[in-house]
Formats: sequence, C-alpha cells, structure tokens
Amino acid sequence: MPQSVLSRTPEAEVTASADDAAAYDRMDHAAVNRAFVDDLLTELAAADLAERLRDGLNPLRLLDLGTGTGRIPIELGRRPIFARMTLLDASEAMLARAKKNVFASGLQGGVRLRQARADELPFEDGQFHTVVSNSLLHHLTRPAAVLREAARVLAPGGLLFFRDLVRPADAAAVDALVAEHAAKEEPAARELLRASLHAAYTVQEMEALLAEAGVAHVRVERTGDRHLTLCGRPNPAEPVHAETTSAA
Repeated sequence: MPQSVLSRTPEAEVTASADDAAAYDRMDHAAVNRAFVDDLLTELAAADLAERLRDGLNPLRLLDLGTGTGRIPIELGRRPIFARMTLLDASEAMLARAKKNVFASGLQGGVRLRQARADELPFEDGQFHTVVSNSLLHHLTRPAAVLREAARVLAPGGLLFFRDLVRPADAAAVDALVAEHAAKEEPAARELLRASLHAAYTVQEMEALLAEAGVAHVRVERTGDRHLTLCGRPNPAEPVHAETTSAA
C-alpha cells in the first residue's frame, strides 16, 4: 500500500445541529456498520469475551464513543446477544437522533445515552468490557486523550476496537473514494466525506497517537480501501470486577 504524501487537513471540531444530525442519519452507512459489528464480534471471540454475549446475568458492558445517531449499537443489538450498551456523544443533537433510532429499533431496554466528551469520560476506571468507536478520532483536537481515556475505563482484559478513515495517498485517491462511496449521497454528504478523508490519519500516525497516549498492546491495521482499525487489550487480563452502578 503506498505511503500517504497528502498533508493532513484537520477538521474544525464543531457541535452538530439538528439539521446536521438528520443529514448524517440519512447517509447510507448500513454496509459499513454491518462490517464493523461482524469484525467486532470476531475480535470479542478472539479476546475470550464472547461468553459475555451469552450471559444474561453479567452481560457484556460496552461503551460506544462518538455514537452519533446510534446506528452501530443498534446493529449490534439486533444480533442474538446479551449486552448493556452506553452510547456517548458530545452532541445533544446527535444523541436526540440516536434516542429516536433506539426507540424505533425496540432496543431501549439495554441502552443508556450519555452526553459527554470522549476525552473526559465521566466513568470510573475499569467499567467496561469493550470500548468501541467508529470514525471519531479524525474529528477531534485531542485524539490521544480519547485513546488514553478509552484504555482507562476498560476492565482488565477488555477490548478496545476503534475504526476510522485512513488518509489516502493523494488528492486523486480522495476524489476516487468520494466518487465510489458517496456518488448517490447529497452534495453536503460528499463534501463531508472529502473533508474527513483529508483529516484522517495514516496507520503510522495512529501508531504515534497510541504511543503518545501511553496505550500499549493495540495494533493498527489497514481495513479495506478507506479505513484503518485499532484493536487490542491495553490492560493486563485479570478477572473483570463486579458491575457497579456507574456503568449501568
């Protein structure tokens, strides 16, 4: 895979409006979300956490950072699993849309919504078996802090599973990806993808962010034509402590 020579152009970290959230929710991410959940379930099995998905007494406790409109937790909740999911986003508008989507899916019994910043998580250490995130880090001004916080709230042996866009090698590659994956989207959605590809990190840059955060035992791999994946268990594997009300 060619090394990126395209300079990174950070996006402004802005709070989504209700119109922004609605427009984002209209974008077709169904295939990407299914692939995310499929790969997450595979990694949970590899991390010896799959039994939590079958345990109705002490189910998997999952935190989704930057949940947006909640589509990935909803996709996960449609699978035959037991899980208690906390959906976190800094945007009130995104969470309002996520709430509507969760109620429409009928999954609200196992879901909690929380408004907070991902770089300042309002949870005690070791509260979750799994922390996930999709296409969040490239939007933020403090991505290393998010990685550090994600590792902090993971229980011993817990799984970190993040997926994000990867920056293409050049502007022509950006144009090709936008044409392939957003041709049927609204013009604003196409420009959003274009800006996000320019703001995305390379594999090497993401590895550097992990090092800056002091997060070890997490690998970074290219995933398909426009994504990279961070996956691993940052904390030593020990028995997961009993659930507390903080992670309800």
